[in-house]
Amino acid sequence: MRFVAVADTHLHQERLGSIPDGDVFIHAGDLLRLGSLDELDVVARWLQQLPHRIKIVIAGNTEWCFVHHFDESLRVLGSNVIYLQDQGTSVEGLNIWGSPWQPEYKDGAFNLPRGAALVEKWSLVPGDTDVLVTHGPPRGFGDRSPKGRIGCDDLGRTVRTVRPALHLFGHAHGDGGFWRDGDVCLANVTTCAGARGPTVLDVNPATRVVTDISVPPSTCR
Repeated sequence: MRFVAVADTHLHQERLGSIPDGDVFIHAGDLLRLGSLDELDVVARWLQQLPHRIKIVIAGNTEWCFVHHFDESLRVLGSNVIYLQDQGTSVEGLNIWGSPWQPEYKDGAFNLPRGAALVEKWSLVPGDTDVLVTHGPPRGFGDRSPKGRIGCDDLGRTVRTVRPALHLFGHAHGDGGFWRDGDVCLANVTTCAGARGPTVLDVNPATRVVTDISVPPSTCR
């Protein structure tokens, strides 16, 4: 099953040009800039025209509309786009879980203090998760920023416990890439506001083997 994944488009989705074909399109948060419903409507129109038969979105720290106008945001996003907020869905035998939270970052949406509050959110991730999608990275993988590593230690512990086949995230614009940690594959799929292309990965539902098909270089700083 082919996954095409992006994050951090920040209303610059058109800069990505033609999106690669695939079975599942995933946006790992930060679709918007200010977080308004009007901005979401623009992005939703773009999502609707993508050919992928499954489209999955989580929020990031710019998606204030999902904080203040949740039901309306779902309506704008459209019924054929799956929005996950501490929720899961199954696609041809692969269990996918999505969560928008990250350690406190500026004054963003879906911020939580490090420690117990985030542990509570990560404890919701089911043990049979095959693909985990979060906005923020785990500590030590794809989390480098000008202010140092911004990843979440507790998310990292959850990944090491649950051991999904694949963990997708964004948030750290300057550290896009793909890593293997034993049997877990991790990918920061940031597009750095459209400056970096989508990440393309194949996941075998029967074996849980992940193949990195196209991982753009991490050139944005």
